[in-house]
Amino acid sequence: MKKLLVMAVFLFSLQQVSAQKWISLFDGKSTKGWHSYLKPGQPNAWAVQDGALYLDATAQSGRGDLVTDEEYDEFELKFDWKVAKGYNGGVIFFVQEDPKFGATYVTGPEFQVIDNVGYPDPLKPVQLAASLYDLIPCPPEYIKPTGEWNTSVIRFKDKKLEFTVNGKKAISTTLWDENWDKMVKASKFGEMCCFAKTSKGRIALQDHGGGTWYKNIMIRKL
Repeated sequence: MKKLLVMAVFLFSLQQVSAQKWISLFDGKSTKGWHSYLKPGQPNAWAVQDGALYLDATAQSGRGDLVTDEEYDEFELKFDWKVAKGYNGGVIFFVQEDPKFGATYVTGPEFQVIDNVGYPDPLKPVQLAASLYDLIPCPPEYIKPTGEWNTSVIRFKDKKLEFTVNGKKAISTTLWDENWDKMVKASKFGEMCCFAKTSKGRIALQDHGGGTWYKNIMIRKL
């Protein structure tokens, strides 16, 4: 019995280690492991530039959000990002890929990527970089100057969602409690039937005009 117990503990430990293993979502050379949202193949406007995934703002074709081939539930996602002057993008998660949803943001919350200073339209606090878009703002002083790399982490476990940017905790909230429901209802997502209704989905890099770069994209299941 004691040997069986030891073996069970050992196997459980192996499972825990495996669950915590970091996996690269970007090999620095290609868009392998990603595809166009609701379209076959990969959008050629997304290219690799100096070891980073780059969305070319000048591309006339091959546009669209890039989504992971796999779906993820509880996870920790870390990545580096930067944005060109005047541009906008985002990292969206819990994305449900179904023809009845015309865009990734219909089902998935967004980590905002944007030029806080040079974006041509006025921005509300909940629209600034590293905010949980239209829900919870990130202090603008956490963000490096436009064109510089920022390091960020999105963590979701036991209904708790956290954003960290450049080593500072930017967002911390609990999904699906009373406060969450009130926030969503007061946001642009309040009228969307299926926004953030499930925790398992794809991760998307948003095409919101271009001028965005991502690298060192890693994930681990929690």
